[in-house]
Amino acid sequence: MPFVRLAGTIQGADDPNREIRARLLYLLFKDGWDIYNSNGDQRITLGNIEHKIIESDAFVFMPGATLEDLFKAVSIFVGYQTLDRNLDGKPTILLDSDRSWQGLLALIDHLHQLGTVMQNREEYLFGTDDPGAVSPMLAEAKERGVPVSRSLHPPLDDGAETDVPLQTRDKPEPEGNLGNVCVFCSATIADPAYQKDGYEFGRILAENQYGCVSGAGRSGIMGAVVKGAVEHGGWAGGSNVPHIIKLEGLPDGLSSFWLRPDIYTRMEVMIERSDAFVIFPGGTGTVQEMLALLIFKHQRIEGMEKKPIVIYNRRDEKTGLRFWDPMIKLLRPWSREGDFAVVNELDEILPALAERMPGA
Repeated sequence: MPFVRLAGTIQGADDPNREIRARLLYLLFKDGWDIYNSNGDQRITLGNIEHKIIESDAFVFMPGATLEDLFKAVSIFVGYQTLDRNLDGKPTILLDSDRSWQGLLALIDHLHQLGTVMQNREEYLFGTDDPGAVSPMLAEAKERGVPVSRSLHPPLDDGAETDVPLQTRDKPEPEGNLGNVCVFCSATIADPAYQKDGYEFGRILAENQYGCVSGAGRSGIMGAVVKGAVEHGGWAGGSNVPHIIKLEGLPDGLSSFWLRPDIYTRMEVMIERSDAFVIFPGGTGTVQEMLALLIFKHQRIEGMEKKPIVIYNRRDEKTGLRFWDPMIKLLRPWSREGDFAVVNELDEILPALAERMPGA
């Protein structure tokens, strides 16, 4: 029997979504689906999310979206984008009868407009406000199939090294290192102005004795940040997964590289090895990473409360839009004072980090 995984948690006897969940459970079971997480009490972590994907055949997200639900849904979307074979043919439905998913959908559409999301999200995240429509939509999607996503990652340039050793290496941070700053950002933005910002920030980190942690991508802002740090004598560490490395290779000059099997444990090691975080312009992967940071802070994961987060809300010259306005709006209902800072200019990032670093 196929398994559908439900997201969402019922908050007590008076939760208005209790009746919706009960009806949905009945309809899915009647139509031949077995159900994971029917009670809404299973814990998803970065370490086990890929296993949860593997054991499921479809995903349904309930009304009353929480911060954790947003993270899980955007993680599935990122999995489609990054060609996770464990998601092949597995549809995702958002049951949005209370409109609690609209903020995330608006954010993805905004990123699509800015060019960091290439896919039409309606082909991957199917929405409905009717519980009775969920089972027929799942059946139709299973029959039609989920489109194969175009890769977000450009192939290696002609003549580039393609035989990349897939192994972890670890070089200690140099003496005098003031801390490692993780830059979550796009690996696809080709706009020279954005890449210049990335390169300049890598330089700023190196010249101010901060290490640079990244997703170890060669292209886009990600590659530019590493290049800026390395070319100015900085320590640079990063993590990536085998199938992405084979698509695009690794940036030159990485001091440390942490190979991981999936995008979730990749994110986990980047968070563990960093003392502060900058959210540069990016796509839904960067949104996923920001949500994970906020969840970890609220869960009081050891050390996370002391690690500052700065969102670089750069203005996009072509559209005139502030890059992260929709994400900041999405996060406000769940944010606590001090969770993150927002800056609009490149030269404001490091001062905002430095004054929030432990010991400042």
